[in-house]
Amino acid sequence: MINSDAIADVGTPSTPGSVWQMVGEDIRCVFDRDPAARTRLEIITTYPGVHAIMLYRMANRLWKRGWRYLPRLITYIGRIWTSIDIHPGATIGRRFFIDHGTGVVIGETAEVGNDVTLYHGVTLGGVSWNKGKRHPTLGDRVVVGAGAKILGPIEVGEEVRVGANSVVVSAVPANKTVVGIPAKVVQTQRVNSEHGFDLNHHLIPDPVAEAINCLLERIRILEGEVGVYGCLPGGEKPEDECRRCDAKLVCEPVNPESLVTESVK
Repeated sequence: MINSDAIADVGTPSTPGSVWQMVGEDIRCVFDRDPAARTRLEIITTYPGVHAIMLYRMANRLWKRGWRYLPRLITYIGRIWTSIDIHPGATIGRRFFIDHGTGVVIGETAEVGNDVTLYHGVTLGGVSWNKGKRHPTLGDRVVVGAGAKILGPIEVGEEVRVGANSVVVSAVPANKTVVGIPAKVVQTQRVNSEHGFDLNHHLIPDPVAEAINCLLERIRILEGEVGVYGCLPGGEKPEDECRRCDAKLVCEPVNPESLVTESVK
């Protein structure tokens, strides 16, 4: 039979490391990461991410003391209430913030460091049916953009930024920015922001677009070296380029009959 002291283990607001002290830190950190936050009352009563974290903190303390059904019931209620699914067995550090929150999923063996921020739609998921470690580990001060998925027992280092809708399936070293599917490193050094978090996703480089641009430029150079210009058959000078290449239409399709006509001439 489980000792009833497990419930008392949540502590009091003044108990170091108590559930309530950690919840207080979770609430205070909202002011640093959400410019829309105005009062503690507003945060406590209207922020679903805070509600989910509060319930998780209580459920996790019971989980650590050997309870199983009650912690799952608590987090299930939190899931219905907030649309945020946090397994009570997950390990989450201090000053954890979930902004907006809808659709966030954190698996049982996930480990999250201190001062981590997740946006809506983030999944810290597993890729195995094994009962051992199967969810990711996030270092301190990681920021994960909306809709991003971090899958498997991989490590994401400190200060990492994960772009919105990215899918991370391999380890990420500290102080990197990753984007894409699968996620690739696009920035090797964090850019410090006066606001504490550099969340300008529109300024993050697009590695796919850059690779295509480099390829098109290289093709243009090689065509010039062999005396062929652009897409027009028989082009012999720069003026013969079709100049219709853009992101939507890479090249004007060439009519095979015209090539035959040109060769006959």
